[in-house]
Amino acid sequence: MDEREEDDDEEAWLQLRPVEPLPSQCCGSGCSPCVFDLYLRDLTRWEAARVSKDRSLLSGEESQSCPSKLSPDTFLAFRITAVHRLTKDTYHVRFALPGKSQLGLRPGQHLILRGIVDDLEIQRAYTPISPVNAEGYFEVLIKYGELLMLAAGTGLAPMVPILQSITDNADDETFVTLVGCFKTFEGIYLKTFLQEQDRFWNVRTFFVLSQEDCLEQLPWSYREKTRFGRLAQDLIEELVGSCRRKPFALVCGSAEFTKDMASCLLHAGLAEDSYFLF
Repeated sequence: MDEREEDDDEEAWLQLRPVEPLPSQCCGSGCSPCVFDLYLRDLTRWEAARVSKDRSLLSGEESQSCPSKLSPDTFLAFRITAVHRLTKDTYHVRFALPGKSQLGLRPGQHLILRGIVDDLEIQRAYTPISPVNAEGYFEVLIKYGELLMLAAGTGLAPMVPILQSITDNADDETFVTLVGCFKTFEGIYLKTFLQEQDRFWNVRTFFVLSQEDCLEQLPWSYREKTRFGRLAQDLIEELVGSCRRKPFALVCGSAEFTKDMASCLLHAGLAEDSYFLF
């Protein structure tokens, strides 16, 4: 091999070298593996292949076909089947899964989505909003601006990973108002978690108790943010009006609750495409 051929071969290997992620590409959520872990793994593989001049060692490159299962080690390609613009800066995106396969994430887990925008690689963490048993697809909301979460009882469950994915990311400035509806104070789920979340500058929590009516029986920290009775039109309008901008609402609870909340949100000035019913 002459000198020119050696230079060409060296340039070809350099073009195959993994690109180190930018600090902004790490979501800061303690993922295992992190994008930097994956980079170091790919770099080690590349260095071994380069020394041995065996490109077959690079065969661990990411798949370009739709997989049936997610991999914690490799980015996988998914086909976008629908994009709906919900507000000025919020999009509802559906991705296809092969056949009737399911995403398979456990509660609290999130996805790292990566794509190219204006020639810049962008990577962010998102929590799926589709049902955990959804077959053949999964959905995410991209770039939330302001969220109003309305949850009744166990309807709090899907709100938790979404809220945590926001507060775990120091660069996420989404403002969240969460309203939890329960029968009694003792029946409020995840009190410690919600108290911790309420300490973030961009999170506020409220509670509506249907079977209590005495503020004096509540801890001081709950008295100013607790209402009695049912979550009704007046409080919905008050909450929507107190948001910095028109919020996107997430609603989860019984069928009756979600139906009532949809009606209240419409009367409070939100459009039908400005709320999502779990």
